[in-house]
Amino acid sequence: MSLGFIGLGVMGEPMCRNLAQKCGAPVTGFDLAPAPLARLRAVGVAAAAHAAAVMQASETVFLSLPSGTELEAVCGALLPLARRGQTVVDLGTSPVALTRALAASFGGAGVRYADAPVARTRQAAEDGTLSVMVGADPATFAAIRPLLACFAAEITHCGAVGAGQIAKIMNNMVLIETVVALGEALAVARRAGIDGSVLLETLAKGSADSFALRNHGLKAIIPDAFPPRAFSSAYALKDLRYALQLAGEVGLDLASARRAERLLEEAIAAGWGDLYWPVLSRVIDRG
Repeated sequence: MSLGFIGLGVMGEPMCRNLAQKCGAPVTGFDLAPAPLARLRAVGVAAAAHAAAVMQASETVFLSLPSGTELEAVCGALLPLARRGQTVVDLGTSPVALTRALAASFGGAGVRYADAPVARTRQAAEDGTLSVMVGADPATFAAIRPLLACFAAEITHCGAVGAGQIAKIMNNMVLIETVVALGEALAVARRAGIDGSVLLETLAKGSADSFALRNHGLKAIIPDAFPPRAFSSAYALKDLRYALQLAGEVGLDLASARRAERLLEEAIAAGWGDLYWPVLSRVIDRG
């Protein structure tokens, strides 16, 4: 089996590295930036000159791209080169309607398509302990699962094509809304006279405990630490808008998600678009 990997950014590079080190098959990679390709050469990843070359060289192609816009553009270049029997796996977070449309287009060329968006941090990508939510038919899922296991500790088959994206988009929506609630609680508590660290450490002992509290709350909001090159406000807003788009398609208006959208928009307007997205708590705190 020959494998390809397109998109070697913050998450893509460590995923590709784990794939190359563990899969036992040749891997060809491509990214617009030369630096990750140079680093991955040390673990045997062959550098392609363009995305089309990856499609030509590989039986299974993984895509880790910033958004649906890039996904659609790259897939437009790959489709004319598609060969019956190939598999394309989207590891990014993409709109559900686009995912299903691309699956239909590739399917017409005899190519299997799966959406397999990943969750957790860059460190989890480095450690090979990501969580992957997969939308695919059972045969495609069975075929790609051993490959996904090279960089993921948890792999969930959510249903047919598009189901992985639905699960991931809802995951991010719930996470963002939870962080909004934490930001609001901290702003109230601080103004009312309670130390923020004391509040969150107390909440962590009760029914308000959560992954968001222990990570985004205690590790980012409390120390006011929102580094660049983490998952940015701009990326979080993109994913939240996918959730709102999906909600609109099924006839729902989500007030809490709309508020989170406004806070992220304000954070970006304040110049914090490239910072780790829990920075929206600054917007809440300033009232």
